[in-house]
Amino acid sequence: MTKAEDISFGYLLNDVTLLFRKHFDRRAVKFGLTRAQWRATKMLYHREGLRQTELAELLEMEPIAVGRVIDRLQAAGFVERRPDPKDRRAWRLHITDQARGVMADMELIAQGLRKDATRGIDVSEMEQAMAVLNRIKENLQALDGSALPDEREAPAALRPPV
Repeated sequence: MTKAEDISFGYLLNDVTLLFRKHFDRRAVKFGLTRAQWRATKMLYHREGLRQTELAELLEMEPIAVGRVIDRLQAAGFVERRPDPKDRRAWRLHITDQARGVMADMELIAQGLRKDATRGIDVSEMEQAMAVLNRIKENLQALDGSALPDEREAPAALRPPV
């Protein structure tokens, strides 16, 4: 009998992600935004005034990587850094009118790609797939703050001292 852990799905997830990124970037190239830049801009559109570290946390990215994304967005005129009135060492991120002007078009690109990617898939199938992927994500996130699987399963007498 096959168990869930016997099904290799990592490569498929990676392939889907790479294809989604490739097709999104192709469609969005006319706006000069990559998918990562779009995600950051969209997050700032909904939550303007975030610090770079807060944005990194929400995007589940490393702060240094988000810093490079913000640098490019600022150079392209989509984002500006403003001093934090409560902390003179910090900056708050805000989108510009230029960014606001492309939000609707970028949403149409994302929606069109999702429509193409989910052709022939029912809503119930998609909801089930999303639920499973979210559970996998939660399981993997739980590993970040816990002991290694071998340590969790070892009898107490055999576990290394804390």
